[in-house]
Amino acid sequence: MMAKARHLRRAWQIATAAAVASLLAPMVQAQQGATGKSFVENFDSLDRSFWYVSDGWNNGKHQNCTWSKNQVRVENGVLQLEFAERKTGDRNYVCGEIQTKARFGYGTYEVRMKAATGSGLNSAFFSYIGPTDKKPHDEIDFEVLGKNTGQVQVNQYINGKGGNEKLVPVAGGADQGFNDYVFIWEENRLRYFVNGKLVQEVTDKATIPSNAQKIFLSLWGTDTLKQWMGAFSYTQPTTMTIDRVAFTAMGEDCRFPESVLCTLD
Repeated sequence: MMAKARHLRRAWQIATAAAVASLLAPMVQAQQGATGKSFVENFDSLDRSFWYVSDGWNNGKHQNCTWSKNQVRVENGVLQLEFAERKTGDRNYVCGEIQTKARFGYGTYEVRMKAATGSGLNSAFFSYIGPTDKKPHDEIDFEVLGKNTGQVQVNQYINGKGGNEKLVPVAGGADQGFNDYVFIWEENRLRYFVNGKLVQEVTDKATIPSNAQKIFLSLWGTDTLKQWMGAFSYTQPTTMTIDRVAFTAMGEDCRFPESVLCTLD
């Protein structure tokens, strides 16, 4: 009798586990390849095993600068990405970018940064995956566009389709001091925050990315995308400065006192 009871209990456990796995299967599939763990990066140094530094190439004809490792430096606890005039290959300017080597999934993405100054520049914090990683183009963006640094643009791409832009005011100017930009990415909801305030909430699943992505910090310029980023006008080197970047996996507690997660119920 006891053996039969154990057999029935084991059968129930197996059936329950199978049911839970079935319910979670779509989420697991959507986040396949998300190997990145929660972290807080304060830039006491630049861990090259964690960060990849873009160097010696560019993203296409629209970009007027070449990524250069020499434009990426960590000093006094901040990351500096610099845009400067220097002939490299077929470009007259150099710029800086770093990206994580790991891919990250649903969770909270946070940065504290000061944008660069200059029309035609783009100071960006975003997550991205695409064809170079043999995946569809999914992306979630914060971009400070040089034509008006009094605002930041939020946007997301799903399988290469964007069109979800919203411009959000940044009090005092995004290039005049440090500001906090956060997005919380869930399977059925995407929320954007600026300095702790919710500024955009997306609940249409058709406009929410699903593929695990890398985290990017980048500063670049353009001669051609004038309507979007402003007419390019270079006068002197300029710098995008990042004090902190962090990721907290879904369901985990906030990892530092200033985190938006510490203020949410």
